[in-house]
Amino acid sequence: MLEKFERYPLTFGPTPIEKLERLSQHLGGKVELHAKREDCNSGLAFGGNKLRKLEYIVPDAIASGADTLVSIGGVQSNHTRMIAAVAAKIGFKCRLVQESWVPHEDAVYDRVGNIMLSRIMGADVRLVDEGFDIGIRRSWEDAIAEVEASGGKPYPIPAGASVHKYGGLGYVGFAEEVRAQEEALGYKFDYIVVCTVTGSTHAGMLVGFAKDGRARNVIGIDASATPEQTRDQVFEIATRTAELVELGKPLVKDDVVLVEDYAYPVYGVPSDETKEAIRLCARLEGMITDPVYEGKSMQGMIDLVKKGYFPEGSKVLYAHLGGAPALNGYGYTFRNG
Repeated sequence: MLEKFERYPLTFGPTPIEKLERLSQHLGGKVELHAKREDCNSGLAFGGNKLRKLEYIVPDAIASGADTLVSIGGVQSNHTRMIAAVAAKIGFKCRLVQESWVPHEDAVYDRVGNIMLSRIMGADVRLVDEGFDIGIRRSWEDAIAEVEASGGKPYPIPAGASVHKYGGLGYVGFAEEVRAQEEALGYKFDYIVVCTVTGSTHAGMLVGFAKDGRARNVIGIDASATPEQTRDQVFEIATRTAELVELGKPLVKDDVVLVEDYAYPVYGVPSDETKEAIRLCARLEGMITDPVYEGKSMQGMIDLVKKGYFPEGSKVLYAHLGGAPALNGYGYTFRNG
């Protein structure tokens, strides 16, 4: 589906799939849980899902004649960390807007974790006191204009790379990769669980799995706490991506399966249940999830298993998208583990 698109390799290759045997047994053994380790996909600054997206965006950035990647996220954004890493890798400058998307008061929140890594990699990081929204941000547009005014040639990449014209392609590739791995494994996954916020990871998967009729088997766990806006954005990105890859079948809004029950209390703030899911996964599998994204999707998957959402005998693939460096910004929360 992606043969006609240029790809700039940033990842090691296909990411491994591992069976979560102890977690599966802990939850009753009726559902078989697996994880696809997107968090282990690259040597670039701890990797993560954004790199799959950026592999299809970087060729356009280079071809544009730009010299500066300009992007935006929250203070502990995984996405902006990856933008900084990619800029360093391809020899670009990097301008990052870090907005106050999370009402979190840890004393070192803006000095550790993802934002620290971005600074180490040489990004020009600017803190902006604005609240969370998955839409296009004025502060990002201002940053693009400032780079131009100073003589630079900006290449704009929106939050999560999601509404970029090529933002959904990487996770179409994820579905193609899973199909090849399923063939080697000798079985197919009945469901794929993914954290959903700005939408292009979910949207790309939806398009990729629509090829073999599994669009609605992609179960998005909302972590945005703005589910209607997120659902609309996933569908918009999926529709555009389907056209790009010439999917050849129509998508409808009901193809976007988004479970809204686990984003509380707000974006970026972990509930007690999210914290317990992080601990449970870590203590049973040694797999680290974060308070903003993967902890919430892990909480969601665990609770859905307990509630019988997945029929007995189902094989469920958890897409681990990365994000563990953000834990450093929640040091007080996890001070005792």
